[in-house]
Amino acid sequence: MCDWRVALSRGQVIPAHPLALTADRKLDERRQRALSRYYLAAGAGGLAVGVHTTQFEIRDVGLFRPVLELAATVMCEEAPADCVRIAGAIGPTAQAIKEAELARELGYHAVLLSLAALGEADDDALVDHCRAVAAVMPVVGFYLQPAVGGRVLGYAFWRRFAEIDNVVAIKVAPFNRYQTIDVLRALARSGRGGEIALYTGNDDNIVMDLLTPHSFDRGGETVELRFVGGLLGHWAAWTKAAVDLLAECHAISRQGCEIPRAMLTRAIEVTDANAAFFDAANGFKGCIAGIHEVLRRQGLLEGVWCLNDAERLSPGQTAEIDRVCAAYPHLADDAFVERHRDEWLR
Repeated sequence: MCDWRVALSRGQVIPAHPLALTADRKLDERRQRALSRYYLAAGAGGLAVGVHTTQFEIRDVGLFRPVLELAATVMCEEAPADCVRIAGAIGPTAQAIKEAELARELGYHAVLLSLAALGEADDDALVDHCRAVAAVMPVVGFYLQPAVGGRVLGYAFWRRFAEIDNVVAIKVAPFNRYQTIDVLRALARSGRGGEIALYTGNDDNIVMDLLTPHSFDRGGETVELRFVGGLLGHWAAWTKAAVDLLAECHAISRQGCEIPRAMLTRAIEVTDANAAFFDAANGFKGCIAGIHEVLRRQGLLEGVWCLNDAERLSPGQTAEIDRVCAAYPHLADDAFVERHRDEWLR
């Protein structure tokens, strides 16, 4: 098995990479590189670039290739060989294949495949689409919550999706327990639970996803599945603390002990912080700008600007970020960033 596949199956912190812009909404290459360096220095085991947190609109303004190239260069020059390089692929089949081909050309290992553009497609069409992209590159499935542009994908789809040979992982991010179980049950029944890595994208349930053993019956056999890591927009900020958190979760899982009460409390704290960052009170309208605001306060971004002017902080969101920063300083990595920020911004 390739080094990156081993790393992926072992479980990593994989931040969904934001987009650094100047005040006139041009790509800020210096700060874009600095973000990549920050994540790698924090111990992230990979980067996901060209995904929702990077802003899908990069494709409309000619930034898709430049942004992927910048991150690929930093990973190639400064990351371990097993650093997992994931690129986003969206749109109808022809577009998704073209984006997968570009990602392969730039040295990425897999594509995170969004199905949001196929909103009216039935399961047959969806599976055909996924097979076509998987013929180009390894695929990470993506259950994106409907509130930010995703669509509902049922058990029957995920059962067939798991049978596609070149599927290497699934990011489960519907922010919904019922729909999360659909994916897990489908993977368990497919018999490929040991081959396809599960990554949480459920920013409202990160810690408990990582700590919970999920057991399902498969022909009289009990199959246990665990989320091994996270591919998260939330982990694009306070990343060093996220790396430490994942290590704690892995240690608890290995020991097979009862979940410590402190981790149950941590689970609620992380979710509360996410509610502020992701603007849960306003239907996640400020989810990208909220991550930007945390990075701005740390000096990694100059502002919270997005390509889509409608993507901005919501009324009251800044106060909520103030609140969680004061309440949970142990979830932050401000001191780590302060020590190294100038190196990353070189």
